[in-house]
Amino acid sequence: MTTLDMTTEAPLHAEQVSDSRLSTPSKRQREGRKHTGAFGARTGHSDLIFIEGILPEQEGTIASDLSIEEQTALCLDRLDAALQARSAVRTNVMKIEVQLTDMADQSAVDAVYRNRLGDEYPPRTTVGVCALPGGASIQLDVIAADE
Repeated sequence: MTTLDMTTEAPLHAEQVSDSRLSTPSKRQREGRKHTGAFGARTGHSDLIFIEGILPEQEGTIASDLSIEEQTALCLDRLDAALQARSAVRTNVMKIEVQLTDMADQSAVDAVYRNRLGDEYPPRTTVGVCALPGGASIQLDVIAADE
């Protein structure tokens, strides 16, 4: 049995490890933007669009005092704006991760989700979290295809 020595510092980046099983950063990753703050930034050009941390914001303020339905609608409005800024539309969305601070809100979120995204809505994962920035009840992370 092999034991792991936890006293040494673990490498921070894959390029610091000489393990052939690990992938090396692609050219797009090496030449792309660096990580910024709590959320990553899209690196280089890819056929995928990653949009992280979509919160229910109005004029730069998290609208945590609104109902879960209203917060969900705001998040979907912000998703539409983020997609439009990247010349994409909702049909380009491949997957959505919904993060909720109260899993009891899932049925209310489902109703807004179905109403706004139609019958052929993208697959999603719903995850319960302890807290979200600004006291929000919901946050979205989205993967879309750049077609």
